[in-house]
Amino acid sequence: MPEVADKKSSGGESALTAGCLLFLVLVADVAAGLLVVIVLAVRGLGRMDAGSEQAATTVPRLDWGPVLGFGSLALAVGVTAVVLLRIGHQAIGAVQLTVCVLLAVHTLWSWP
Repeated sequence: MPEVADKKSSGGESALTAGCLLFLVLVADVAAGLLVVIVLAVRGLGRMDAGSEQAATTVPRLDWGPVLGFGSLALAVGVTAVVLLRIGHQAIGAVQLTVCVLLAVHTLWSWP
Protein backbone atom coordinates (compact mmCIF):
# COMPACT_ATOMS: atom_id res chain seq x y z
CA MET A 1 0.00 0.00 0.00
CA PRO A 2 2.83 2.56 0.48
CA GLU A 3 3.35 2.52 -3.29
CA VAL A 4 -0.07 4.14 -3.86
CA ALA A 5 0.78 6.98 -1.46
CA ASP A 6 4.07 7.60 -3.28
CA LYS A 7 2.30 7.90 -6.63
CA LYS A 8 -0.21 10.44 -5.29
CA SER A 9 2.43 12.72 -3.78
CA SER A 10 4.61 12.67 -6.90
CA GLY A 11 1.86 14.34 -8.96
CA GLY A 12 1.81 17.41 -6.72
CA GLU A 13 5.58 17.55 -6.54
CA SER A 14 5.81 17.22 -10.31
CA ALA A 15 3.46 20.15 -10.81
CA LEU A 16 5.44 22.21 -8.31
CA THR A 17 8.71 21.28 -10.00
CA ALA A 18 7.31 22.14 -13.42
CA GLY A 19 6.02 25.50 -12.16
CA CYS A 20 9.35 26.40 -10.58
CA LEU A 21 11.20 25.29 -13.70
CA LEU A 22 8.91 27.38 -15.89
CA PHE A 23 9.48 30.40 -13.65
CA LEU A 24 13.28 29.97 -13.75
CA VAL A 25 13.30 29.57 -17.52
CA LEU A 26 11.08 32.63 -17.88
CA VAL A 27 13.37 34.72 -15.67
CA ALA A 28 16.46 33.53 -17.57
CA ASP A 29 14.88 34.31 -20.95
CA VAL A 30 13.77 37.77 -19.79
CA ALA A 31 17.28 38.48 -18.49
CA ALA A 32 18.85 37.37 -21.77
CA GLY A 33 16.34 39.44 -23.74
CA LEU A 34 17.06 42.52 -21.63
CA LEU A 35 20.77 42.00 -22.21
CA VAL A 36 20.24 41.94 -25.97
CA VAL A 37 18.05 45.06 -25.80
CA ILE A 38 20.63 46.93 -23.71
CA VAL A 39 23.50 45.99 -26.02
CA LEU A 40 21.53 47.03 -29.11
CA ALA A 41 20.48 50.31 -27.47
CA VAL A 42 24.06 51.16 -26.55
CA ARG A 43 25.19 50.35 -30.11
CA GLY A 44 22.43 52.59 -31.44
CA LEU A 45 23.50 55.46 -29.20
CA GLY A 46 27.09 55.04 -30.35
CA ARG A 47 25.96 55.08 -33.95
CA MET A 48 24.01 58.30 -33.40
CA ASP A 49 27.13 60.03 -32.07
CA ALA A 50 29.29 58.74 -34.91
CA GLY A 51 26.69 59.78 -37.49
CA SER A 52 27.19 63.48 -36.82
CA GLU A 53 30.88 63.27 -37.76
CA GLN A 54 30.36 61.48 -41.07
CA ALA A 55 29.58 63.21 -44.32
CA ALA A 56 26.08 62.84 -45.70
CA THR A 57 27.33 61.09 -48.84
CA THR A 58 29.01 58.14 -47.12
CA VAL A 59 27.18 54.83 -47.06
CA PRO A 60 26.66 53.49 -43.52
CA ARG A 61 28.29 50.18 -42.66
CA LEU A 62 26.20 47.04 -42.37
CA ASP A 63 25.06 46.49 -38.81
CA TRP A 64 25.21 42.84 -37.85
CA GLY A 65 24.43 43.57 -34.17
CA PRO A 66 20.70 42.77 -34.32
CA VAL A 67 21.29 39.58 -36.28
CA LEU A 68 23.95 38.35 -33.87
CA GLY A 69 22.00 39.43 -30.78
CA PHE A 70 18.66 37.92 -31.71
CA GLY A 71 20.33 34.89 -33.30
CA SER A 72 22.25 34.08 -30.14
CA LEU A 73 19.10 34.60 -28.08
CA ALA A 74 17.18 32.24 -30.39
CA LEU A 75 19.96 29.68 -30.07
CA ALA A 76 19.92 29.87 -26.27
CA VAL A 77 16.12 29.54 -26.15
CA GLY A 78 16.26 26.64 -28.63
CA VAL A 79 18.85 24.77 -26.58
CA THR A 80 16.74 25.31 -23.46
CA ALA A 81 13.69 23.99 -25.32
CA VAL A 82 15.49 20.84 -26.43
CA VAL A 83 16.78 20.19 -22.91
CA LEU A 84 13.29 20.68 -21.45
CA LEU A 85 11.78 18.33 -24.02
CA ARG A 86 14.46 15.71 -23.33
CA ILE A 87 13.88 15.71 -19.57
CA GLY A 88 10.13 15.30 -20.00
CA HIS A 89 8.59 18.75 -19.63
CA GLN A 90 6.72 18.82 -22.95
CA ALA A 91 4.48 21.83 -22.25
CA ILE A 92 7.30 24.12 -21.15
CA GLY A 93 9.55 22.83 -23.94
CA ALA A 94 6.84 23.49 -26.52
CA VAL A 95 6.46 27.09 -25.32
CA GLN A 96 10.23 27.56 -25.46
CA LEU A 97 10.35 26.06 -28.95
CA THR A 98 7.62 28.46 -30.10
CA VAL A 99 9.58 31.42 -28.69
CA CYS A 100 12.69 30.10 -30.45
CA VAL A 101 10.90 30.00 -33.79
CA LEU A 102 9.56 33.54 -33.30
CA LEU A 103 13.06 34.80 -32.46
CA ALA A 104 14.52 33.01 -35.47
CA VAL A 105 11.93 34.66 -37.74
CA HIS A 106 12.74 38.04 -36.19
CA THR A 107 16.45 37.38 -36.74
CA LEU A 108 15.89 36.61 -40.40
CA TRP A 109 13.69 39.69 -40.73
CA SER A 110 16.45 41.93 -39.36
CA TRP A 111 19.08 40.55 -41.74
CA PRO A 112 20.84 43.44 -43.48
